[in-house]
Amino acid sequence: MISAATPDVATATARLRALLGDRLHEPGEPGFVTATRLWNGAVDRSPVLVAECLNSDEVADAVRIAARCHLPLSVRSGGHDWAGRALRDGGLVLDLTGLRAVRVDPDAATVTVGGGTTTAELLAAARPYDLVVPTGVVRDVGMAGLTLAGGYGPLCGRFGLTLDNLLGAEVVLAGGRRITADPQHDAELFWALRGGGGNLGVVTELRFRAHRLPAVLAGMIMFALAEAPAVLRGYGALIAEAPDELTVMAGFLPGPAGEPVVFVCPFYSGPDLDAGSPWVERLRALGTPLVDQITPMPYADALRMFDGGMVDGNHYLLRTRWLPRLTDGTVDALVDAARQVSSPFSALALHHFHGAATRVRLADTAFGLRRDHLLTEIIAVWAPGEQAGPHREWAERTSTTLAPHALPGGYPNLLAPEETDRVRLAYGTNWARLRRAKHHYDPRDLLTAVPTLPPSGHPR
Repeated sequence: MISAATPDVATATARLRALLGDRLHEPGEPGFVTATRLWNGAVDRSPVLVAECLNSDEVADAVRIAARCHLPLSVRSGGHDWAGRALRDGGLVLDLTGLRAVRVDPDAATVTVGGGTTTAELLAAARPYDLVVPTGVVRDVGMAGLTLAGGYGPLCGRFGLTLDNLLGAEVVLAGGRRITADPQHDAELFWALRGGGGNLGVVTELRFRAHRLPAVLAGMIMFALAEAPAVLRGYGALIAEAPDELTVMAGFLPGPAGEPVVFVCPFYSGPDLDAGSPWVERLRALGTPLVDQITPMPYADALRMFDGGMVDGNHYLLRTRWLPRLTDGTVDALVDAARQVSSPFSALALHHFHGAATRVRLADTAFGLRRDHLLTEIIAVWAPGEQAGPHREWAERTSTTLAPHALPGGYPNLLAPEETDRVRLAYGTNWARLRRAKHHYDPRDLLTAVPTLPPSGHPR
């Protein structure tokens, strides 16, 4: 394994300096501080070098140097993984934020992006052609990290997960070899990339299928906490009937004075937006809205409603559960968690998985759950300087309470690094095949990313 030998930082520094010049950053330099500052201020890791790469050749050379010098390796793209796995203690960080080119082919309806491209950058480039790629809800998230582990989002009912729209990828393997992975080339790697996370190689380019979507009917409806039980029960009944074109988030967000409010957030993406109005009326009728802001708008604009919801530099800890449905027990657990929230910044989110995403055969990608469900995010947030204990306890307690109602495993992009048993359960029958792919493409375990696959010596 790569960690068996002593890292040779001096040799790695010299070789990377010759390759990158002042784009190699060492501790104490301004560029190092910038490149290692992540969204989650609670992350405290100390890499020894940051390699700011501008193309796949530089990535390949940096990977070879890391392997030869026995340096742990991590990859920074969007930097939004809550657990901070873009950084490794004593390691080399490959900073891909310079790989942000976006190419749109409107005739073929494809979008090709560099490995450091964010959701906002992709959507901005595709917007003049009325094209979209299914994304998550946070515009600052990197497309590579989102895609490789899944990509829940507001269009999954109509177009599937983000990874279901991946047509191919350029990958630098752990030995430094550059390859293309798609259905015709390294098809097994292409299978594993779609759900297996960044554990098999460094993805420097992704090519997506795009969809014509001039506008969506979307927005936010909020209700007082006292109405939460009725709202969530009504929400559960509505999504059980929802067509592919309607995907609805729900959960709890901080209200104007910091008190939790319950929200529903519909995205109707059908060709006739008026057909979404009856569904919106049903959502409004779940209670007495405090906020009611639903209107037709471009998809990229609709995502702006989530801007600023999670502030860079705050401290975050996430827990997650897959819920097959909203029962009375799960509703009660979620409402109790909202009432007992330890911070005015914390939140609970339910992501609606249905429709097109469920019709992909389980064996066709590494992603391990293809039945209707709700991805639950338990998001504990606190200000720098506060004690983490009460917030961690709130998140753990909520997760534990939901566990008896949940499906095995959980979304690997949100599982904690130590939750390897739940990672295994998350992949189900795909687990053994994914482990074989990991051993084939990265036999020395150079890469450990999201989700965390145990090293080759770990019991299966």
